[in-house]
Amino acid sequence: MAITKERKNEIIAEYRTHEGDTGSPEVQIAVLTHEINALNQHIRTHKKDFHSERGLLKKIGRRRHLLKYLRENDVQRYRELIQRLGLRR
Repeated sequence: MAITKERKNEIIAEYRTHEGDTGSPEVQIAVLTHEINALNQHIRTHKKDFHSERGLLKKIGRRRHLLKYLRENDVQRYRELIQRLGLRR
């Protein structure tokens, strides 16, 4: 269920704002979104895995908090990220 190190590095390279950036809100949200999508697939096949479901809800809450932070501080970056990730359809 966890993403591989190579895939995580690809996501970081795609969403970073500058060289060496690994902790910006954009990167964190992108990594969380990938993990959330993977957990959603897992929950669909294993409906009674409530421990993973709790982890999914925690990741969703963390992503929601980061999105709120980004929206309050820089609306343009928020809108671009939402568009790139395909959130808020």
